[in-house]
Amino acid sequence: LDQFARESVRYTRSFAAAPVCSPSRACLITGMNTVSLGAHQMRSAFPIPDGVAAFPSYLRKAGYFTTNNVKTDYNTGAAPRLIEEAWHESTPMAHWRSAKRRAGQPFFAVFNDMTTHQSRTTVWPHEVFVREIQSKLGRKEIHDPARVRLPSYYPDTPVIRKEWARMYDCVSVMDKNTGRILRELEEDGLAEDTIVFFYSDHGTGMPRGKRMLHDTGMRVALMVRFPEKYQHLSPSEPGTVNDELVSFVDLPTTVLNLAGIGRPPYMQGRNFLGVVRDPRREFVYGCRDRVDEVFECARSLRSENYLYIRNYHPHLSHNQPSVFSDLGATRQEINRIGRENLDAMSKAQRDYAGPNKPVEAFYDCDVDPENLVNLLEGKMTPAQEAALENHRKAYRAERSRLLDPGAIPEAEMWNWVRNEERSLREILLGESAHQPDLAAAWEAADLVGGKDPEPALRLLRSGSPSARYWAVLALRVAGYPNQGRVVDYLDDISPVVRIEVADWLAQGGDYQEEALGRIEKELGHADWWVALRACRAIELLGIKARKAVPSMKALYEANRHKKGDGPFYLAFSSGAFLELVGEATEKWDFSPGAGAFTPAPK
Repeated sequence: LDQFARESVRYTRSFAAAPVCSPSRACLITGMNTVSLGAHQMRSAFPIPDGVAAFPSYLRKAGYFTTNNVKTDYNTGAAPRLIEEAWHESTPMAHWRSAKRRAGQPFFAVFNDMTTHQSRTTVWPHEVFVREIQSKLGRKEIHDPARVRLPSYYPDTPVIRKEWARMYDCVSVMDKNTGRILRELEEDGLAEDTIVFFYSDHGTGMPRGKRMLHDTGMRVALMVRFPEKYQHLSPSEPGTVNDELVSFVDLPTTVLNLAGIGRPPYMQGRNFLGVVRDPRREFVYGCRDRVDEVFECARSLRSENYLYIRNYHPHLSHNQPSVFSDLGATRQEINRIGRENLDAMSKAQRDYAGPNKPVEAFYDCDVDPENLVNLLEGKMTPAQEAALENHRKAYRAERSRLLDPGAIPEAEMWNWVRNEERSLREILLGESAHQPDLAAAWEAADLVGGKDPEPALRLLRSGSPSARYWAVLALRVAGYPNQGRVVDYLDDISPVVRIEVADWLAQGGDYQEEALGRIEKELGHADWWVALRACRAIELLGIKARKAVPSMKALYEANRHKKGDGPFYLAFSSGAFLELVGEATEKWDFSPGAGAFTPAPK
């Protein structure tokens, strides 16, 4: 890759659509922002409009042979249709060398290298990593844990150093794999006819990277190599560095532009390569929502110099428990140190591992590339204050322009889709019988973090379930003392309101037992995403919810070996709770051949 960089244009400000794979891939395959598709919740399978196509389908129509090696994971119910229309071949063996490709036929080939996936860098047992990954390196290529440079947000311990070195070993193997593909281009006499892109589908898969809206989770490598015959399509000479903002939403339209194919009207990206290019982008919009069993809602806006983040669940840690991530040694070590002596951590480490997070964060990325110093926590210069207000204003404008439905809880989005029998995008565009008031939903969400309870108390009387949900959360985050004002909402018509109220009241006080009983009832909800919200509430309550052990044990046993995303996440969350209170569970094992649904040795 160092050699490839010398032959390419290297982008230093390229960003994913979301800090996790599936939501980002929804954007990559369609050329629409993740939030505009309603694809922001991890593996939520919302439908998208029939007219939104997989962008390689336009290349197919133009005569290209299209292949995808290994991964799709497009995060929409339309994924089978997108795969079918996009690819001539989509298999672990897919290659431009396919016998189905005609001699001389132009091609578009994607290779997804899983070597640096989170499973390899942290989750697989170390002995499996050694067997499957590290064994492909020579002795001198293996990284010495004592010599790696740890990021500032990690405690410096032998355990973390060992896993950070492991991550670099994965990178080294990936580098070899990339070299092999580039050599195959040379061997086939195609290198001088082929434009090559290199990028990842989000930032680092290590803790405080994946799932985070900081640059560690959103910023990606991007290099584009143009052979001499296509240099006129490049913005600069080989080996140069480009500092303009690039978002994943720009990649599909840019690839089509390079192939001489016009931009479909629904695509939202800009052409950053080709003879005719669009003006530089001013901002990149990011989203963070439910990932697996972990509920979250946060948004980001990245400019060339600054990063603005708005957190809508500030009462929850950046480092929320997550079964898959917590199988890794780094997370386990961070969790151990946080439990034993959080104060012993540096501020940067506490900001990640601590029990909550700021409502807003604003970083000067030029002087603070690790995003360690939240400017809102100190005295800002007039220039910084002006930049903050500009980013706040631009964030609100972008979420409106993109029709971001993130302020509508997942269960309510499904209600709209099922009742209207249309995709969420079409509903938000007003193409169905009823149109949600998205602006009002976001205004309600913006109350979270405010000090005055009166606006939230007024919203409790709203006819909108989304507004009532955010009103409850705003009161909870503000520490509103009069629980009697919300207890009646344990019987709200909306399950997300019922569960949020119950979760709050179950923390302690006069209504604790009644609230826990309400959450237990929701464990049997027919929609897994509702049952999961209740399950997660009990998991985070921990020993306070000990009375729920029989219900959680029944849920775990019903789902531990059942196929599907919903059962998978329910088993994650219920199993984590049972383990916390001392109940026996089966270990998860994601090693090759083990199968996550197969019992592992206890």
